[in-house]
Amino acid sequence: MSTDSLLVVSAHAGDFVWRAGGALALAAARGQKSTIACLTYGERGESARAWRDGKSLDEIKAIRRDEAEQAASILGADVRFFDAGDYPLLESPEVIDGLVRLFREVVPTVVLTHTLTDPYNGDHPAAARMALQARVLAQAVGYQAPGEPLGAPPVFMFEPHQPEMCDFKPEVLLDITEVFDTKRKAMESLVAQQHLWDYYTDLATRRGVQLKRNAGPNLGLEAHTMGEAYMRVYPQVTKELA
Repeated sequence: MSTDSLLVVSAHAGDFVWRAGGALALAAARGQKSTIACLTYGERGESARAWRDGKSLDEIKAIRRDEAEQAASILGADVRFFDAGDYPLLESPEVIDGLVRLFREVVPTVVLTHTLTDPYNGDHPAAARMALQARVLAQAVGYQAPGEPLGAPPVFMFEPHQPEMCDFKPEVLLDITEVFDTKRKAMESLVAQQHLWDYYTDLATRRGVQLKRNAGPNLGLEAHTMGEAYMRVYPQVTKELA
């Protein structure tokens, strides 16, 4: 069992699947522990089908919770629900404190979250800002929360739905070919957002093409490579340029 620990801070119930499902599935395949902080169920802004079907707010929350739990199980991750309310997701000391406590509990070696810019969905940057604030506070010796002060885990921002509008550049391309079938299965558990299944399959294909072009011809990549794209928040620390 690896001692590495992956933490994903997701604004809505589906975000972690579309954007980081491959990273989560890879972590599980390598024996790493993964935890998802799901700040909202996406009950208001990302559940249009359920609203049109006449479901109540509580019913929609239950539907989205079930979907997220099923997806997390497929991806081999634990999911924690904050039920902080979406559209809008408001930044609050309570949510940040909850994230600090989760950081201290799971002691992540890698953190994944949203971009800090998204003109189409303010919940996403709000989640990212709270994730970064919690990471800083979790490092502070004087912050009153259980556990030891955190180290400085690298943070990667996963690809938003409209990257060109969100200042997103694919700085890191992750090869998810070996686990893409698992990611697709997890995506298909999100029935409330079925219209996104093929979109994110196509995106993984495009990022896979870019991954192969940037990796060069001698790495033994599969013909149909699938990828996910990320940006770094903090500098990479290394003793060797590679």
